[in-house]
Amino acid sequence: MNAKKTTRKGLRKTKMIVVLFVVFEILGIMSAVHAVMTARTPQGSIAWAVSLVTFPYVSVPAYWVLGRNKFHGYVLARRKEIDGLAQVFREANALLDSALIDERERRGAIKAAETLARSPLTDGNRADLLIDGQATFDSIFQGIDAAEKYVLVQFYIVRDDDLGRQLQDKLIEAASRGVRVFFLFDEIGSVGLSAAYRRRFEDAGIALRPFHSRKGSGNRFQLNFRNHRKTVVVDGKVAWIGGHNVGDEYLGKDVAIGNWRDTHVRLQGPVAISAQFAFVEDWRWATDSMPDDLAWTPTRAPEDDMLAIVMPTGPADEMETASLIFTGVINAAQHRVWIASPYFVPDDAVVQALQLAGLRGVDVRILIPEKADSMLVTLAAYAFFDQIKAAGVKFYRYNDGFLHQKVVLVDDSFATVGTANFDNRSFRLNFEITAAIANPDFAAEVSSMLEADFAKARLMKIGEYDKKPFWFKLAVRTARLTAPVL
Repeated sequence: MNAKKTTRKGLRKTKMIVVLFVVFEILGIMSAVHAVMTARTPQGSIAWAVSLVTFPYVSVPAYWVLGRNKFHGYVLARRKEIDGLAQVFREANALLDSALIDERERRGAIKAAETLARSPLTDGNRADLLIDGQATFDSIFQGIDAAEKYVLVQFYIVRDDDLGRQLQDKLIEAASRGVRVFFLFDEIGSVGLSAAYRRRFEDAGIALRPFHSRKGSGNRFQLNFRNHRKTVVVDGKVAWIGGHNVGDEYLGKDVAIGNWRDTHVRLQGPVAISAQFAFVEDWRWATDSMPDDLAWTPTRAPEDDMLAIVMPTGPADEMETASLIFTGVINAAQHRVWIASPYFVPDDAVVQALQLAGLRGVDVRILIPEKADSMLVTLAAYAFFDQIKAAGVKFYRYNDGFLHQKVVLVDDSFATVGTANFDNRSFRLNFEITAAIANPDFAAEVSSMLEADFAKARLMKIGEYDKKPFWFKLAVRTARLTAPVL
């Protein structure tokens, strides 16, 4: 009798395994068809399709979490123009007309960037380069202290540590004197943010909200789309944009990481309105509401007259905005392109633009960390060095701590500071924001900063990769294959 029961149990278990196998195979095939129709690149289509059909038990859940390339909920919200958001933007853009530069100066890469980012190049601006965390947060705190009407705050990572509490104290103090504070954070980047930290904001009457990248029934399993922007706007007059998040490590206080090399920029003038645009659109998505009584009339900086543009990019854009903007910038270079990025895993268009720049005699330098915080990224960077070294492109590996800045310098008059890395995630999956300043004095400051960074980096030698053992080269090529999927 016991033997029969055991046999029946065994048969039921076998049937369940077979059913589960068939279900996963069907889901794998269906997901593979979806990947072929929607993946970002042919390589990505092939990689997903093969893995989904061959290893559906692992690949199907991974594809549902990581496989989408468009943030459709955000796209629909943008198209619906709910609650007058589009009308607000149209009226604000009309006010910005007074700060727009002559059409003859808005050509080439600049004109393309304006169209892609839905943001204008304006004059009457001032840009202050902020090198490393202390200078950045000193400047931000001074701005919060000077706020009269409102402060808009957005960070990818917010920690309940010394720096996080300093920022919190500054914002609560501002709120106590009647300044309205709106604080947006990414719930994936800030996954460990304590309830007590959030409750203290709420008790002070401050609107603290997650970005809600999984908002909507179609996004519940998605972890791939993240809001990577780091922006502070005060009274619509001043804005801060750059690589720093809110955490003690960004001040170099994490002994395991050591020195943290990063860059922010303080922007004053009409360009601050463009930074405000990006925040308001994100806030509208996250909360289904609008921050009220914001200033949309541009105010020119009293001391400078720099040309500047703020370029928000992300997976809700109709085109691959970030990749196209940086490709255009590289193609426009005449004698210099210097790029600093912690993650260098670019797409083919950027690689080819860098190759062409090197071949036409442009001084192309790529500054990356000696060791990134991801082994895949560290390995993949070697593949790109091997791919573009013949064109004369130079790779420098920063070894005085961790390099996290996202900076591009073109020729002697154009520089960008922002949140976008040179990788697939920033180009296609993250919401990013980049400030570009067209001014010789600011470019000279960036040049001096990067020259100091190059002095703390080692130049990769032409034969360096060739001398690596076979297992290392295999690991590099394997890491390179993951770029279109991740």
